[in-house]
Amino acid sequence: MALNIKPLADRVLVEPVQAETKTAAGIIIPDNAKEKPQKGKVVAVGNGTKDDPITVKVGDTVLYGKYSGTELKLDGKDYLIMRESDIFAII
Repeated sequence: MALNIKPLADRVLVEPVQAETKTAAGIIIPDNAKEKPQKGKVVAVGNGTKDDPITVKVGDTVLYGKYSGTELKLDGKDYLIMRESDIFAII
């Protein structure tokens, strides 16, 4: 299913990975104690600007800041739209 959204300029649309529900030791983490994910998959990218072309591409898994981007919901899924400069690394 293709998304009907196209980020502009240096913006990137990221689908965050699901927060961990269990620790390595097997302890279940309640919803109110879960950490906000800082990793996600790029699902759409803008065209970049004349001075700053986009370096990430659709399908890349990226790390970003804990409070980066703006949350939005499309077709029942949660996404973040952020500037490419808010992305720390491609993994």
